[in-house]
Amino acid sequence: MATTKKAARSSAKGAPAPAEELLSHYRHMLLIRRFEEKAGQMYGMGLIGGFCHLYIGQEAVVVGMQAALKKGDTVITSYRDHGHMLACDMDPKGVMAELTGRAGGYSKGKGGSMHMFSREKGFFGGHGIVGAQVPLGTGLAFAHKYKEDGGVCATYLGDGAVNQGQVYEAFNMAALWKLPVVYVIENNKYGMGTSVERASARTDLYHRGQAYGIPGDQVDGMDVLEVKEASEKAVNHARSGKGPYILEMLTYRYRGHSMSDPAKYRPKDEVARMREEHDPIDHLRGALLDWNVADEAVLKTIDKEVKDIVTAAAEFAQNSPEPDISELYTDILIEA
Repeated sequence: MATTKKAARSSAKGAPAPAEELLSHYRHMLLIRRFEEKAGQMYGMGLIGGFCHLYIGQEAVVVGMQAALKKGDTVITSYRDHGHMLACDMDPKGVMAELTGRAGGYSKGKGGSMHMFSREKGFFGGHGIVGAQVPLGTGLAFAHKYKEDGGVCATYLGDGAVNQGQVYEAFNMAALWKLPVVYVIENNKYGMGTSVERASARTDLYHRGQAYGIPGDQVDGMDVLEVKEASEKAVNHARSGKGPYILEMLTYRYRGHSMSDPAKYRPKDEVARMREEHDPIDHLRGALLDWNVADEAVLKTIDKEVKDIVTAAAEFAQNSPEPDISELYTDILIEA
């Protein structure tokens, strides 16, 4: 997305990074937030069917991590994936069209919320089977090493998936072959409706690679700048040939596990407290004002631009035709 013209200065007193970079983080997080809010509305209207897992609250994780990657790197994640697509600069119109099952979507309307890809953007999908993306991401890292292209794979998983056996098989192989992969554990405190305290004997998950010699860090996943700093360290480690790295991002989702989840397993004041005290977008917004990187007028302009992008995406999706019946027979492997 283009930088707002009113933000003319490249840096400001006290700011830890150039204004353009800070405003880019803000725009990307805000785009994900507004897009997911619109997706939730459209789901309620019956325009999106099937499963739909929103990323509201976790925006700083993927925006900060993506800022540490470069062209040629790859990304793979689970089913809570819309934010990752947008952070990879996939077109919001194509993402929303796929959510609504339209031909203009990234998977021609046949994948829906959990299964869309963009080889061009290095995004290799959200995956519906818990933990299944971890060996796949390890395979992408193997491809980077085999091709000697200098790439790194960012492989996202949740606190629920981290207890899956295939995750540890992947950790072992990645460490054994020193593969360029960063495993990003998005610890949002709940695997579906089960708190991490009830599912994991130890709730600090960044140490899970110790048996294989994989280093790890625990990061405030609600602070995009802290995420970026930790991600740069991890990515540099992997890219330099030292092997995998684990980042545990302490984050939080404001909505239920999916659109059908009323989230009665957690107290309302817990959600309210996280919104009021730790919201990643509000936190950065306040910092931008404190650092004189932007004023209220600039931030309002960004908000309007983002809302226009999301509105255009929703309109495109609703105006895009449904897939032709012939699409039932395309993109299918048949062994005869």
